[in-house]
Amino acid sequence: MIGGLYAPTGMVVILSQKINYLAEHTDYDLYMILTESPEKPWCFKMNPKIKWVNFNINFDELDTMPIYMKVFFYFIKQRKYKKAFKEYLMMIHPDITVSALRREINFINDIKDGSKKIGEIHFSKRFYRYFNLRFFPKSINSFITYLWSKELIKNIKKLDKFVVLTKNDYEQWPEIYNKTVIPNFISNFPNHYSLLKNKKVIAVGRYSWEKGFDLLIEAWESVALKYPEWTLHIYGLGDKEFYQKLAREKGIEDKVTCHSFAEDIYERYRDCSIFVLSSRHEGFGLVLAEAMATGLPSVAFNCPEGPSDIVTDGVDGILVENGNTQKLAEGLMYLISHEKERELYGKNARENMKRYNKDIIMQEWINLFETI
Repeated sequence: MIGGLYAPTGMVVILSQKINYLAEHTDYDLYMILTESPEKPWCFKMNPKIKWVNFNINFDELDTMPIYMKVFFYFIKQRKYKKAFKEYLMMIHPDITVSALRREINFINDIKDGSKKIGEIHFSKRFYRYFNLRFFPKSINSFITYLWSKELIKNIKKLDKFVVLTKNDYEQWPEIYNKTVIPNFISNFPNHYSLLKNKKVIAVGRYSWEKGFDLLIEAWESVALKYPEWTLHIYGLGDKEFYQKLAREKGIEDKVTCHSFAEDIYERYRDCSIFVLSSRHEGFGLVLAEAMATGLPSVAFNCPEGPSDIVTDGVDGILVENGNTQKLAEGLMYLISHEKERELYGKNARENMKRYNKDIIMQEWINLFETI
């Protein structure tokens, strides 16, 4: 199940490439369920062997509604989704049904179609189903989060297998016994790598609060003061102007450039010498692994949950205290001023990222399907 294929978000990239891989390398009959915006063109080419349907529920439009309308229409859409989902599974009778733990997790275990049910989560538990409305008191937000999470755990326990992305997140689910770890893969392991000669640092991600670009720009203020010849380049989807304005307010507009999403992101990696991840939290941190596969040493907040699975501190990158912008700046300045260490970390990073090769990770999925 994938909401839509019209935006290149991390989860959609992985899910679409996963089902394409299965279409190319197995004899499985494959079905894909979509729910969003059937009129929009796909940004991914899907294998013609994959059968698909779009229920046209359009949950995305809930984000444009005020809270009182959102609650009302959510239940209408959810009822429509459950009915269509059940009818479809009863029609095709799959052997295995895989949910990305979105809205279908609330009813998928109750559908008696005979299939084994697998759930895979692409987010950190600590920030999944976290309820926080500013006009609600903290106690009410916490209580709703508790109830919401409790319901999720009840549904996960009913699954035949629950897949998480990192060892750290695995430990966050002590009440779940049917769990396993299968990380994301690097879609296309790059043949070429950065020579680490350009005085450029790169960050990649959505222009959103959880990616912490505000913290990064705060840290870069110190870096720009000491190393004015180095520049920071941020690439992503969303409102880049907010962050460019923040750099302008700090007087470092000429040292920070906020770019739009880049199709040729590996070319951007190769043009830079350091990757920085300033996220407040991550489910995995795929861009971090991709950049390191291109030979970039990294500096990353040790945020929950992904970076510590990917980066080996002092070997292929530097992990710093989550949210500590001074430490982030110090890590960046260390790699800027220590060329030999920068080259060694970059070489180690490229070698260590081979464990996220697509063939290796997808074989883990195939093994799971065969054994279940």
